[in-house]
Amino acid sequence: MRVCRTTAALAAVFVLFILPGTAHGQWLNYKAPGIPRTADGKPDLAAPAPKTPDGKPDLSGIWRPNAGGYTINITSDLKAGEVLPWAEALHQQRRENLSKDDPAIRCLPGIGPELSFGMYKILQTPGVLGFLSETGGFRQVLTDGRPLPTDPQPTWQGYSVGHWDGDTLVIESAGFNDQTWLDFEGHPHSSELRVTERFRRKDFGHMELKMTFDDPKAYARPWTISINAELTPDTELLEYVCNENERDVQHIVVTEEDRKKSRTKVTVAQEILAKYAGFYEMVDHDGRPVDRQGKVVQQGGKSMTFTVSLAEEHLVIELFEAGKIPLKTETETTFSVAGQPVEFVKNDQGVVTHLVLHQVEGDFRAIRKGDR
Repeated sequence: MRVCRTTAALAAVFVLFILPGTAHGQWLNYKAPGIPRTADGKPDLAAPAPKTPDGKPDLSGIWRPNAGGYTINITSDLKAGEVLPWAEALHQQRRENLSKDDPAIRCLPGIGPELSFGMYKILQTPGVLGFLSETGGFRQVLTDGRPLPTDPQPTWQGYSVGHWDGDTLVIESAGFNDQTWLDFEGHPHSSELRVTERFRRKDFGHMELKMTFDDPKAYARPWTISINAELTPDTELLEYVCNENERDVQHIVVTEEDRKKSRTKVTVAQEILAKYAGFYEMVDHDGRPVDRQGKVVQQGGKSMTFTVSLAEEHLVIELFEAGKIPLKTETETTFSVAGQPVEFVKNDQGVVTHLVLHQVEGDFRAIRKGDR
């Protein structure tokens, strides 16, 4: 199953952020050389960031980003009307079709910067950086001083060049065709799209990435999103072949009833929606908190939490403070995200106690821990 943007993993927002860590990597018991360690032998992710021989930050390593809701809706920070009419109409059409025509589902590549949304490995040399992905994609960023091509043949992943601004790597990309989607909901772009990324390794195990999207033919202004990534040491990438025995597409059937339901707007009073807002913690079937990998949290571990808040007339989920995922209102207590039902449950006193994501693979539950 593709862990970046496939039908089941992305259609279910919680599955999207739990599955990627359940079975990643190889050589799990091998301690890689050059990794700073604490007294108990664990990788010291708070150690200073490494440098290359020429004094530049060394970004090499396997990184896990927290792209959060941006993976589903990359424009969540834009205001109404800032997606130009033709682009918004196409976006809505793709939503009504439940994103069944997503090129990623058909094993086609995304734009080069999209590799930063899934687990990736950076290989750094003085003149070029390579980005490797478990999905089989690769990307090269030329850092030998050349500019972007002025009139390139458009490609799926575009062309990327980079330079250093102090300790920040700045990557500029352009030359994309217009066939890729920017997110699972289907926000489009034109061939005029330019993407600027700024990578800053804060310490050994943590990196900050800011991505600016500029496409005047599709969006009223450029916008910037922020993503944090954490190093994944003592492991390696696993091979994944998307088109091997691919059988997803033939099972994706969208009926006119599905499209009509997607277009139907249900209004619930804001004072009712406000009762669902708050902090939630993911738990297993026995009510034990779980981490991002879906494992029961051990002593000193960190559980997977997220917030639900009210934005204008609808609820949104925010994971890792990275992008807001809108919940479509179905009834007073039932909502949906990317076509999957989300149900809020109340006790006998009418107080919201938890929510349940109903999923083919099984239900996922999150306990409400308090007000936002």
